[in-house]
Amino acid sequence: MKETFIAKIDAIESGQRFLVNIAGVEIVVFGHKDQVFAYENRCLHQGGPVGEGMILGRIVSVLDSEKRLIREEFSESEVQLICPWHGWAYSLETGECAGLRGRYLKKFEVITAEGNVYVQSQD
Repeated sequence: MKETFIAKIDAIESGQRFLVNIAGVEIVVFGHKDQVFAYENRCLHQGGPVGEGMILGRIVSVLDSEKRLIREEFSESEVQLICPWHGWAYSLETGECAGLRGRYLKKFEVITAEGNVYVQSQD
């Protein structure tokens, strides 16, 4: 396994996103609430730059006892990365596609050491 330096952790914590090309694969690296994520920057739908998308809580329907819609709200516990091209949503934690359960963005292992962030990949 190969480790590629991405950035100082301070840069990622400040909200910056980094695009790197490792062995011909474009990878986006970004942080959210004290975690760092790395995914292939390619939406499963039509290959859009998913890493340029917004990070939002999943929209949850709040229903009454008779299953009627009261309101919709953003979940605080389930956060998604939204592709900017067509709105396809992916779990920030796992990369699973909200519309195609069982399909995932390609996720890369992130290593933080001595204030630096690295992405681990196969040679």
